[in-house]
Amino acid sequence: MESVSHERGHRFRRLLDRWPTALALALSAATFGGTESAEGVASFASILVLLPLLYLVVAKLEARRATWPLLLAGIAGVLVLRGLDLVEPAAVFSALALIVLLWSVVDGHLFRSGTLRVQALGMLAFGALGLIGLAVHPDLARYLVAAGWFFHGVWDFVHLRRDTVVARSFAEWCGVIDVVIAIELIFKW
Repeated sequence: MESVSHERGHRFRRLLDRWPTALALALSAATFGGTESAEGVASFASILVLLPLLYLVVAKLEARRATWPLLLAGIAGVLVLRGLDLVEPAAVFSALALIVLLWSVVDGHLFRSGTLRVQALGMLAFGALGLIGLAVHPDLARYLVAAGWFFHGVWDFVHLRRDTVVARSFAEWCGVIDVVIAIELIFKW
């Protein structure tokens, strides 16, 4: 009897360890259907620029513990910029990425760190998909942005598997939510 109880406790702990997946699925369920407009696709295009910026900044700071606070700051930034409606959030995120990259060139970090170089390439690739998604017709944009979100999910899972750059909990959460959003972009139009 004690063995059964121990096994249940072990399963419960394993389930608790998957809290990032549960959170991602809960948030996805709460926002499901939000991509049925050109504005929804544009919002996801802007956020697609934020995601690699987060990886880039965490790699530059070499501070995995900063992952979640930086995400919250980025989301707050999106909300404020959307509310003010003065500038596209993706433009601000792109400018911040450029500042981080220039800083990394000036201090030599970009040349010393393979990890930072990989994150810079990720910023360029995912950032380009997000920015292009803002510039093209919404019908094409949703496929480009969906591809960006899907491949960023793969990016997250690689980082989760390798246990590198960002917090493991973030990589798991982001990977799940990215794939769900990609699916939503394709099938909820």
